[in-house]
Amino acid sequence: MARYGMVWDGMNAAVRAVTRMGIYVGAKVFLIYEGYEGLVEGGDNIKQANWLSVSNIIQLGGTVIGSARCKAFTTRAGRLRAARNLVEHGITNLCVIGGDGSLTGADIFRSEWGELLEELVQDGQISEEVAQENSRLNIVGLVGSIDNDFCGTDMTIGTDSALHRIMEVIDAITTTAQSHQRTFVLEVMGRHCGYLALVSGLASGADWLFIPESPPEDGWEDLMCERLGETRSRGSRLNIIIIAEGAIDRSGKPISSNYVKDLVVQRLGFDTRVTVLGHVQRGGTPSAFDRVLSSKMGMEAVMALLEATPDTPACVVSLSGNQSVRLPLMECVQVTKDVQKAMDEKRFEEAIQLRGRSFENNWNIYKLLAHQKPAQEKSPFSVAILNVGAPAAGMNAAVRSAVRISICQGHTIYAVSDGFEGLAKGQIREVGWHDVAGWLGRGGSMLGTKRTLPKTCMEKIVENVRKFNIQGLLVIGGFEAYEGVLQLVEARGQYEELCIIMCVIPATISNNVPGTDFSLGSDTAVNAAMESCDRIKQSASGTKRRVFIVETMGGYCGYLSTVTGIAVGADAAYVYEDPFTIHDLKVNRAGAALCNEKCHEHYTTEFLYNLYSSEGKGIFDCRINVLGHLQQGGAPTPFDRNYGTKLGVKAVLWMSEKLEESYCKGRVFANSDDSACVIGLRKKVVAFSPVTELKKVTDFEHRLPQEQWWLNLRLMLKMLANYQISLTEYISGKMEHVTRRTLSIEKGF
Repeated sequence: MARYGMVWDGMNAAVRAVTRMGIYVGAKVFLIYEGYEGLVEGGDNIKQANWLSVSNIIQLGGTVIGSARCKAFTTRAGRLRAARNLVEHGITNLCVIGGDGSLTGADIFRSEWGELLEELVQDGQISEEVAQENSRLNIVGLVGSIDNDFCGTDMTIGTDSALHRIMEVIDAITTTAQSHQRTFVLEVMGRHCGYLALVSGLASGADWLFIPESPPEDGWEDLMCERLGETRSRGSRLNIIIIAEGAIDRSGKPISSNYVKDLVVQRLGFDTRVTVLGHVQRGGTPSAFDRVLSSKMGMEAVMALLEATPDTPACVVSLSGNQSVRLPLMECVQVTKDVQKAMDEKRFEEAIQLRGRSFENNWNIYKLLAHQKPAQEKSPFSVAILNVGAPAAGMNAAVRSAVRISICQGHTIYAVSDGFEGLAKGQIREVGWHDVAGWLGRGGSMLGTKRTLPKTCMEKIVENVRKFNIQGLLVIGGFEAYEGVLQLVEARGQYEELCIIMCVIPATISNNVPGTDFSLGSDTAVNAAMESCDRIKQSASGTKRRVFIVETMGGYCGYLSTVTGIAVGADAAYVYEDPFTIHDLKVNRAGAALCNEKCHEHYTTEFLYNLYSSEGKGIFDCRINVLGHLQQGGAPTPFDRNYGTKLGVKAVLWMSEKLEESYCKGRVFANSDDSACVIGLRKKVVAFSPVTELKKVTDFEHRLPQEQWWLNLRLMLKMLANYQISLTEYISGKMEHVTRRTLSIEKGF
């Protein structure tokens, strides 16, 4: 029977996943407290775990088994003691969660393992027989770092949660800054990596940004002050400057937040404040994404150890798109070090490229939005933007970036109120740069949105398209947005005015639009549902005799229930796409169960409540919670702000290209399939899928794509809830090699 040990410097969801998956595969699992220090000291720092050892920890910040820097482990004598402690417990598989330093230390430990055992035999501390039984040490790493500075993975454990803390502070500061006409200089963590500063700058619309990978050009002081002055002159009451703690100028000299503040005060006379976020960024409840990421990586780590051979190198479990992959540990460490070397040698453009495609893409889009100005000459094109369907967080971020990049392209840009109904009624107005100021962090839909489909008012829509000479239509919304554009395309044969460029940005909490893995708003909705379920579980664990049935939204799509269920450690999540029977309800009597609002024709939320209430009488009581529209509300998460911003930019750039291609003799005429598309994230690639092609893979009755990637996550939910499932159903991640230019994306692209 295999034995597993864990050294921790990250999140509790990973501790829970490795522990439970280890037990699930029939191994003994040991928790090693206080990191490498506990490994060296041994004794009570190494304790065997059981299934309940990791109950109710997934929602806790930090780590329940502690972490500590250990000088002794950097010495051979310390590693010898650590080897002795592992052998004593029969541990030959080690899961290490930490940064590149912790993972490098683990690889050194592994490479010395045979020599350390020989020395223990020579010293008489262990026998030859024991050394033979423990002759091989397998190592797998999980990367825990809020800086997202490890090459080879799209996201490191803790980064998304840190971004949540940063955006909460920025939102709070924005309120007071706008009230008092202030400039705020925010210093975020990142001594060597500017990821947190970059993404928070993009997600907040910061006026100026300092990151170590791209120091500002000489004379930046004049340019920054000019930019801040322009922002105020356009009517803004707020300036935000974000600076990574490791920010430097072109000569390598540090740029401090106080220096930037003094500069603004002296040159512009603006009331300016400095806020240093510090370790606030490390605290708080983990985000839903971090919990799911940690769970996914933890399970894959156990499988990597289970499948390891004497020839398998130490690996790190990484995220590539929606998939777990295994990468050689030291190759990743080397590429990570290459980034720092490029920065030290002032090869800054190369440093940004080495950070990966996501980092480079974020940086380019930030510069595009923050540094460009409205075009001096108007283009011949007019583009209308509207929201369709239910409100979703991130809609406003997409509208803002689409409006501004359109203005930079010289287009006339119209905002349409109340979706297709507003388009039919002529609720259309031209908008400018400042009209969308402050929209990034706003929830819901500032334009207003309705579910009305074009077929109910087609002739009036056509009339207004002709009246306003609209040549491009950007529709941001859910399934109705996709279905509505499909109706417009199918009406082109009857109405020539509809032979224009159309693009759909999927935005719905249900995440049920075909052509994309993620819809705008679904991340915010999952976090909102998760926070409610955390409170509900607290009540359940307090009484010990209570079962909760929690209903989520989503129509027939079970995405919200499934992902929220993983994030809160639910015992069950019932969804339409994964049929269940009364036998399943009987076997999986849950402490906390989620169900999608249309999970079953007969086994409804009310039925489940009545069943558990009746069967549990005298043993436990049951409570029902319908989360309802709270899942739609609230400020967008950092992901939805960032995602919406980037989708808005990419959609308009694609539309501009198509408008140019189809412009002839003073007009736009586009009737090909690829002139009306859904922009979406498909694994690691942003794709534009024609709505006519997507029609073939859509279940219109249930408003679902025929294939949904997230159904693969249900196996993880069930295994971590101790369902009896064969391991043969688990699909292991592939072992890949990391290239010097890491193919990295950030939770998307």
